[in-house]
Amino acid sequence: MERESMEFDVLIVGGGPAGLAAAIRIKQQAAAQNKEMSVCLIEKGAEIGAHILSGAVMDPRALDELLPEWKSQGAPVETAVTQDRMLFLSPTASTQVPNWMLPACLHNEGNYIISLGQLCRWLAEQAEGLGVEIYPGFAGAQVLYDEAGRVKGLITGDMGVLKNGEPGPAYQPGMELQAKYTLFAEGCRGHLGRQIEAKFDLRRDADPQVFGIGIKELWEVPADKHQKGLVLHTAGWPLDAATYGGSFMYHYGENLVAVGYVVGLSYSNPYLSPFEEFQRYKTHPDIRKHLEGGKRVSYGARAITAGGLQSLPKLSFPGGVLIGDDAGFLNAARIKGTHTAIKSGMLAGEAAFEAIVAGRAQDELTAYPEAFKKSWMHDELHRARNFKPYMAKGLWLGTLLFGVDQKIFGGKAPWTLHNTADHTKLKKARDCTPIAYPKPDNVLTFDRLSSVYLSGTNHEEDEPCHLTLTDPSRAITLNLAEYDAPEQRYCPAGVYEIVREESGPRLQINAQNCVHCKTCDIKDPSQNIVWVTPQGGEGPLYPQM
Repeated sequence: MERESMEFDVLIVGGGPAGLAAAIRIKQQAAAQNKEMSVCLIEKGAEIGAHILSGAVMDPRALDELLPEWKSQGAPVETAVTQDRMLFLSPTASTQVPNWMLPACLHNEGNYIISLGQLCRWLAEQAEGLGVEIYPGFAGAQVLYDEAGRVKGLITGDMGVLKNGEPGPAYQPGMELQAKYTLFAEGCRGHLGRQIEAKFDLRRDADPQVFGIGIKELWEVPADKHQKGLVLHTAGWPLDAATYGGSFMYHYGENLVAVGYVVGLSYSNPYLSPFEEFQRYKTHPDIRKHLEGGKRVSYGARAITAGGLQSLPKLSFPGGVLIGDDAGFLNAARIKGTHTAIKSGMLAGEAAFEAIVAGRAQDELTAYPEAFKKSWMHDELHRARNFKPYMAKGLWLGTLLFGVDQKIFGGKAPWTLHNTADHTKLKKARDCTPIAYPKPDNVLTFDRLSSVYLSGTNHEEDEPCHLTLTDPSRAITLNLAEYDAPEQRYCPAGVYEIVREESGPRLQINAQNCVHCKTCDIKDPSQNIVWVTPQGGEGPLYPQM
């Protein structure tokens, strides 16, 4: 097939904070040294920020380094944290942890409550002002390699392909985008990043990555209930003490409340539904009082990396690097990843710029992982490296161990604990108790389909399904038979459904509902579900998540 081709110095895949920071840093250095350098950034969402979902409380440290004048330049970073609370919930009551007992990593003084989607839109404006070419609506579908097996760019997804795989009347082939270096910034469980890890065996010396699913709603509440600058986190109910998870609630902007729940995908009961646990959490008396009388205005979900330093893959390979959550830089102990994403993008951008100025192309940017190891980001992640392995031991023991690690050793204990893959943790359905969840009241609690509607999700109906099965029969012979089809419950968008017919049960995939959270790709017990990118411009359209 003949494809149009374009060449750049640097190609960046993904318009989140890591990709945008890399683009900005490259152009800043080019301007400072009076060099010409072409930078292209593609984003699979319909616009920059369309697929961005985060809590989010941001540590401004990396933004200060990237754009020191961000305040005067009008960055949408306006709500400073004024109150910081941590609660342990029981079914009807709560206990607040005194701030002096909390490790330093859980304090939020000097941080800001933001919409990460809005920040990314602003960062894109800064990048374009520096000359970065940004193309939203283009999904990276296939990695390009040269004759030596080095990454030389990618092919964007074909448009207008019909469900049967044949070109439709509006068919347009994807383009070849070639570059001296390609930076992969797709976010958690990146479609291409996963392929890159396998091809170059980047996880050879790393623990398996572990994940959580974060589900978020944005509410507009009455002015008398709004406490601008309040940061509230909880642990405990509605999850049992053996299951990792917790909530966040951030009051910011003009009467806005971001409320959400994170459930570690290491949970063992196949009957557990992260979506339903989140809805149940909102009914707690100390939570519902913040939302009553308000209106839910947006909904979304996204997997998040949580493995920490020991789960980081090798970051560089011939022709490119992994940055942001495509690598897994989120600090789960701090519930923050924006600052580390920005910093990783900066470090990678600097390494790429220096290599190109030196006349190099498509070799390995070893300067990037070397710079990471010398940076404050490495020190921060090293101090938090045991958080997830501790919490895998249960809420109470894990909390105690992490508290000792941070308070006594300052995060520098002489041991490193290890992670095991989430998909191995499910127990068989026969060994677990089903969970009875209350029906939604459509005022405080809601069902999946009305929630998906608020996410703005859209896919063409007559296109190939982007949720592929390695072995379609396994959905029935294994998942349903042994685990009671857990994909029906771990998906926060109602994508997976068991339909019972005279000929027997079958798995129906409602791909048009998919919010691109990647949970199915992570949690499926036999790794049978593989998420591939649909047409560019599809999926959710988050306005300010």
